[in-house]
Amino acid sequence: MHYQYILFDLDGTITESGPGIMNSVRYAVQKMGFPELPKETLRKFVGPPLADSMQKYCGMTPAEAKEGIACYREYYTSKGIFENSLYPGVEDMLKRLQKGGKILALATSKPEQFAKQILEYFHIDDCFTVVCGASMDEKLVEKAAIITCALQALGIDEAQKKDVLMVGDREHDVLGAKANGLDALGVLYGYGNLAELKDAGAAYIARTAEEAADMILAESQETSEPLFAEPQESSVSSLSESQETPGPSPAESEELPR
Repeated sequence: MHYQYILFDLDGTITESGPGIMNSVRYAVQKMGFPELPKETLRKFVGPPLADSMQKYCGMTPAEAKEGIACYREYYTSKGIFENSLYPGVEDMLKRLQKGGKILALATSKPEQFAKQILEYFHIDDCFTVVCGASMDEKLVEKAAIITCALQALGIDEAQKKDVLMVGDREHDVLGAKANGLDALGVLYGYGNLAELKDAGAAYIARTAEEAADMILAESQETSEPLFAEPQESSVSSLSESQETPGPSPAESEELPR
C-alpha cells in the first residue's frame, strides 16, 4: 500500500479493553438504578462515544448520561483501565510498521489522558508520533473530529490525505475516516463485524493484526491480498459466516467484582 501515515483506533483495535469498559458500565448502571444490561448490549459500548451509548442503550437523558459517565469513571480509573490486554500480534504489527518507515498516530474516542496511560502501561507509547483522544468534558468526542485533530497534529494538508489510512474495528472509525477524506482498513478481531465494516465503506478488511501489517507493508494491493479492496467485492463472499461475526473473547466472561 502507498499509505505513509497510519491512524489507529485504540479500543477493539490495539487493546482488548472490553472487560474493563463493560465492568465500568455495569457499575454505573447499577449505581444509578437502571436495569441491568445483557452482555451483548454491554459489548456495544466498546468503541463509540460513551454518552451516546448510555442514551441509546440505557434510555438515559443527556443529563443522566453525564452522571453515568462520572459513575463509570469511578470504577474505570481505579480498576477498569487495567482490565485490558493487547490483542495478539499488535505489538509486532506496530514495530513492523515503524521499521517499514510508517508514521503512526492514535485517534481514539477514549479520553486522551486515559489513552496515553494505557499506551504507557503496555510500553507501546513510543510507537506513536501523535496521540489524539476525547476531552474529559466530552466536548471533543466524535470520531471524525478526533481524526481531524490527529491530521492537524501530524501537519497533514488536503493534498497529503491520500497518504493516510485509518485502522479500526467499528463503523465509527470508517465513517470518521470518510468524513475526513481518508481510506479505512477494518479489522475483524475487535468488536465490529464484516457486515458493519463493509456497509460503512471500509476499503480494506484484515482478520488479524499480522494480516493488517502485511497488507499495509505490501508494495501493491496485488501482493497484499486483502480480504477485499473496493471495488473487488467478490472476495468478500469467500468469508465464512463464522468469520463475519466474531464471538466474545474469554476475557468477556469476567463479572463485576463484588
